[in-house]
Amino acid sequence: MNPLKSAVPVNELLSLPELAISRSGFQFYPQDDKWVIADLSHNICLDFNKFGRYCDSNLVQAFKKVILFYIEQKSASFSDNIFFYFWKFVEGVYSDKLLSTISSTHIINYKDKLSAKKEYYLTVLAGFFKKWHALGYPGIQPEVPALLNQLRLRGNFKGEAVLTMDPEKGPFTEIELHGIYGALHDAYSQDKIQTHQYVLTLLYMALGPRNIQLAALKIKDLTVLKAKDGSSSYLLKVPRAKQRGQNIREELKSRALDHDLGRLLEIHIENIKKYHRENLTDKIDAEELPIFPNWLSSNPVGFSHHCNGTYLYNEIVRIFQKLKVTSERTGKKIKVSPTRFRRTIGTRAAMEGHGELIIADLLDHSDIQNVGVYVEATPEIIERIDKAIALQLAPMAQAFMGIIIEDESKAKRGDDPASRIRNPNIASPKGGGVGTCGKYGFCGAYAPIACYTCRKFQAWLDGPHEIVLEELISKRERTLEQTGDERIAFVNDRTILAVADVVQKCKEIKLKGAGHV
Repeated sequence: MNPLKSAVPVNELLSLPELAISRSGFQFYPQDDKWVIADLSHNICLDFNKFGRYCDSNLVQAFKKVILFYIEQKSASFSDNIFFYFWKFVEGVYSDKLLSTISSTHIINYKDKLSAKKEYYLTVLAGFFKKWHALGYPGIQPEVPALLNQLRLRGNFKGEAVLTMDPEKGPFTEIELHGIYGALHDAYSQDKIQTHQYVLTLLYMALGPRNIQLAALKIKDLTVLKAKDGSSSYLLKVPRAKQRGQNIREELKSRALDHDLGRLLEIHIENIKKYHRENLTDKIDAEELPIFPNWLSSNPVGFSHHCNGTYLYNEIVRIFQKLKVTSERTGKKIKVSPTRFRRTIGTRAAMEGHGELIIADLLDHSDIQNVGVYVEATPEIIERIDKAIALQLAPMAQAFMGIIIEDESKAKRGDDPASRIRNPNIASPKGGGVGTCGKYGFCGAYAPIACYTCRKFQAWLDGPHEIVLEELISKRERTLEQTGDERIAFVNDRTILAVADVVQKCKEIKLKGAGHV
């Protein structure tokens, strides 16, 4: 025990201030039995009343003191985790007498109760109990730190979702990712999602950030660089946010954005400034406004109008609940979350041959201890797609977005020769025509490859779709053989499944009779 505190009366030692401020600058009231702390990661509620059933008042008060130290020195989110693990601990070791102190017997008994997968609960608490004792607050028996130093405890097993390519939590496959991109762009072009939702999702897909990093972004973090020829390039300074002992915005890391995303972000920022100028009366400098605001939030100085990370996470989930993106692995709607985009970036980097240092840099880790899983992972890549496999996967992927029509005369724009979509490699009386484009205006997509995944495509029932399918599969095999690069060879996999879907649907319609188209 700290000798300077040993002579201090317990009541004085365990007294709590009326008001405290978290490391992130948010106020809360430690003398309350329920601490409600707003934070840029998520809002936190620590209800100490629940410990009254298991612990005496002095132990709860000492626990409060240590949690207060963590909130002020580390982060509210980390403290929230500690609160949960300590709750599981006291619940697990309680017998029929209120706990007044934590002993080595409690530690050993709790360890014996934990399964191998949950032993990390005690691993997390080990550092907490040692810090509790070092701070000089009562509640931890003197032998506990020595025991914890001797025990061999398993850490939290990380990377299972990546290693197993979990279809609900792990990285997206290339086919799934192309489907997500397609659905997102389609929804934006039809005004089904707003600009800020489009930009938010693209940033998650491009950078794989943690939620709190985007929540902490400010307008001033975007730098637009003008070249002599008038072209623009974009740099976004992203708060590192998770570096221990630092404030959320203490260290920023510059990330390059592609031109299209940078320009979209620039437009989105102008919209934020305009809304703030026309609807709010506060005197906040426009450059200090958040890139993703919550105009109703009550945050400390420096974070006015910032939303929190949980809001952004839920926003992504809400966006993709509206969009119908199906997985070729499950045949069900893909569960999309920011975490999965992050895992996809790490996995794709490893597939391209990048080592742990590069992957750690991409994911903004301070070291490489948690990125080895990406290098070890063996993603479920379909190395060979033949016609049979494509026809089998097609119904689950639902990559074909258009419709099937009986012939050109039934098509929207069918009387316009310019709308006819041809495969130049096919010689036929119809000039290799596979369908009709229902889009008015210019389209720069590569026909007919891009057409099969476009909702404006009207596929002809008697079109040579099987030839297109066989062509794409042959090209895939040749590219893989010549380059050895899976990423290049598999770029049209979703299109292959879309064409296969058309082939199957046409066969089914013909069996029923062309009149049922």
